[in-house]
Amino acid sequence: MDSHQTLIRVRYAETDQMGIAHHAIYYVWMEVARVELCEVLGFRYRDMERDGILMPVVETTCRYASSAKFDDTVAIDTKLAGVNSRMVRFSYHLSVNGRPVATGATRHVFLNREMKPTRLPRRYYPLFGLDLAAQPAVR
Repeated sequence: MDSHQTLIRVRYAETDQMGIAHHAIYYVWMEVARVELCEVLGFRYRDMERDGILMPVVETTCRYASSAKFDDTVAIDTKLAGVNSRMVRFSYHLSVNGRPVATGATRHVFLNREMKPTRLPRRYYPLFGLDLAAQPAVR
């Protein structure tokens, strides 16, 4: 899969006095799009957490190109931008009616319930597009 598109309508509560979406809300939209992409790939965050795998955000970027305004529909194209057995990176392209609004990325590490770095369980490899033969075996 190249990318997945999520549509979000800008709510009034997400805007400032001028009707422009607050810069911090873009990260919330990226999270919504990321969770939706994971479901399309075949797993849910909640299920991974039940399996003892956490994916905290360790790095974020967002470069703003233009404003999203109240009642705009923001299209967020999300894709896996890099993945290995220890971490995953997602990229995001946000637009309104084809007009670029922002680009961003988030990087996540895989942790166990004790909050220690761990390898992604092999059963998730195909869902993330990883080759089982190319990755080291998990002990």
